[in-house]
Amino acid sequence: MVEVTAEVLAEVALSRDEYELIVEKLGRVPNAVELGMFGAMWSEHCGYKNSRPLLRLFPTTGPRVAQGPGENAGAVDIGDGLVAVFKIESHNHPSAVEPYEGAATGVGGIVRDIFTMGARPVAILDSLRFGPLTEARNRYLFGGVVGGIGGYGNCLGIPNLGGDIFFDPAYTGNPLVNAMCVGVAERDALMRAKASGVGNLVLLVGADTGRDGIHGATFASVDDPEKSHRGVVQVGNPFLEKLLLEACLEVLQTEHVVAMQDLGAAGLTSSAVECASRGDVGLEIDVALVSRRESGMSAYEVMLSESQERMLVVVTQEGLDEVRAVFDRWSLHSDVIGTVTDDGLVRVLDNGVIAAEIPATLLTDECPTYTREGVESSHTIELRQFDPLTLPDLGSGETPSAHDALLALLSSPNIASRLPVTRTYDSTIMTNTVIGPVQGDAGVVRIKGTARGLAMKTDCNPRYCFLDPYLGGMHAVAEAARNLACVGAEIVAITNCLNFGNPERPEIYFQLKRAVEGMAAACRSFEAPVISGNVSLFNQSGSEAILPTPVVGAVGVLDDVSLHAGSAFRDGRVVYLIGSPDATLGASEFLSRVHGRTAGAPPMLDLELEWSVQEATRRAIRQRLICAAHDCSEGGLAVALAESCISGGVGGRFDLSALAERASGRLDQTLFGEASSRIVVQAETGKEQDLEALCRELGVPCLKLGTTQGESFVLSPIVDIALREIEDAWTKPLA
Repeated sequence: MVEVTAEVLAEVALSRDEYELIVEKLGRVPNAVELGMFGAMWSEHCGYKNSRPLLRLFPTTGPRVAQGPGENAGAVDIGDGLVAVFKIESHNHPSAVEPYEGAATGVGGIVRDIFTMGARPVAILDSLRFGPLTEARNRYLFGGVVGGIGGYGNCLGIPNLGGDIFFDPAYTGNPLVNAMCVGVAERDALMRAKASGVGNLVLLVGADTGRDGIHGATFASVDDPEKSHRGVVQVGNPFLEKLLLEACLEVLQTEHVVAMQDLGAAGLTSSAVECASRGDVGLEIDVALVSRRESGMSAYEVMLSESQERMLVVVTQEGLDEVRAVFDRWSLHSDVIGTVTDDGLVRVLDNGVIAAEIPATLLTDECPTYTREGVESSHTIELRQFDPLTLPDLGSGETPSAHDALLALLSSPNIASRLPVTRTYDSTIMTNTVIGPVQGDAGVVRIKGTARGLAMKTDCNPRYCFLDPYLGGMHAVAEAARNLACVGAEIVAITNCLNFGNPERPEIYFQLKRAVEGMAAACRSFEAPVISGNVSLFNQSGSEAILPTPVVGAVGVLDDVSLHAGSAFRDGRVVYLIGSPDATLGASEFLSRVHGRTAGAPPMLDLELEWSVQEATRRAIRQRLICAAHDCSEGGLAVALAESCISGGVGGRFDLSALAERASGRLDQTLFGEASSRIVVQAETGKEQDLEALCRELGVPCLKLGTTQGESFVLSPIVDIALREIEDAWTKPLA
């Protein structure tokens, strides 16, 4: 065997054992181009080496599923012959290097995954994590990421319906940027990235190929991404992507497109290999036929470039002229770079000379996987066993008053209004937005030509996942589904993005495995299959890993989109708490913000009660019994009530004495304790008894809290504060 240097293996992110496995399976020593292709396809980002065995735990089928995992995106039936197509992906490492372009191209990449399937994108969401904004570097990352998302998405003309944001020191230097896109297509018109038809032509469409993004997939799959350079970050052109979007949707109306695959991570390598592997065919391409924007590029560079706004299209020979005419009308350059073959090989030529020749399945199906031994950190166990009730209660002299604690929580970056962020995004373009950012617990768009609507939300509490990964994974799914219920939708499927540290560390692998197990349990309980997703590992700054962050992107359906609810209270109506009357301070935002502790056990989660609470909320909205609904999450009941009052511009007087008795008089637990299966709702005038009867029918606790009125926010007998004061605390921090 010809010896390969450690430096070469490090460049392609392969271990010595993996290199020897390649030589064994290939039957010879790979050349430089082949080694680069293996490095990309066997990277964690493309090959899912550490996560693939765990992903099998997810439920992926169901009566609505039209396309499950394995394609560019998943699809579920939403009625009327239509499907919702959606997926979430990460662009964490590029955003840590160059936040604007990293986030912008993250949006561009996920949008291509959707229209590649033949679906028109109808909404974008973003799940973001940053270190504290008190540090200049984190402010730079935050501003760049938000700017990149808005700068790219707004140019595409796709509404951004929000997502979620969380701040914690663990993300300092390694922000998380997870982009989700939802599209709509006719079920019978779904396009797959599955090459077929020997002799069919391989067309490369869109931007010319440059050197940006080379090794992007591999540098996102190693233990020390900070050694990487700016060259790995792609540079986006949203106006070109808009042309590509419209042209691809038009060309799919012809009968000549056999397969379509965008060029994302690993560029031409992954798109060619995946199309061939899925179709059980081969592809022969000649990189000399690829248009380039830089001179002197080698076959290695062309195959691994991650230049943006490019699409691989397999077309019939007889349809080539018609297909290219469509792209010409949209001012898009297209090159015929190869053909479909019957030998199962991905053969790369450079001006007719073989530069690489590898069986497609060797790069995909035979990528090694690792099942590791996970061990929970003793430090995490110790933190979880901490009892928050040993701390002094509010107003004891050692802690702030209830008044001051409420203002502190409302001004926490994890709770404060997201309007300063979301107003940089266009949320109403295309005129389909029914509930936009900050208006409700989930975004809602109408589906033109039908009575239906789609609701969507991303969610994950990483603090819960850190202290108890299994329970945290369950909570991520449950809260996303609960947010859909608060606008009147029933969850139909999820996509997820599993963001973790180095899985080779036993404590990190433990987090990953247990979180997946918890998510899978919740998905089965809610009959919500996982139809797509992404895994992003090796997220850390130095030796410190991020908090485990398995982000859930949930999509739900409203059969009648006119029957929906926002989160803003109206004047003169009764407010109820439906669901669990009990809460805990463990893992809470209160404990973090007021006491500076990430500790305690997260709230328990009864999945049957959770589903009943969600069903009660949905039915109440459909029967027009309530006019507002808001999930109780970070900050607990007091914060949820305050947010709905602020959003509605109305004060309220709420009696929490019954809840205080259940908490043995603990004010902190009553006001700011967190729990699953809790929603505050506001009854329509005269519908209070009907709401109470519905909750009794479903066995859901229902407690009358009070009435909205005036210009003061009163939690009797604990807090009495001007609405303007809590509004200022909530609206200013992220501005």
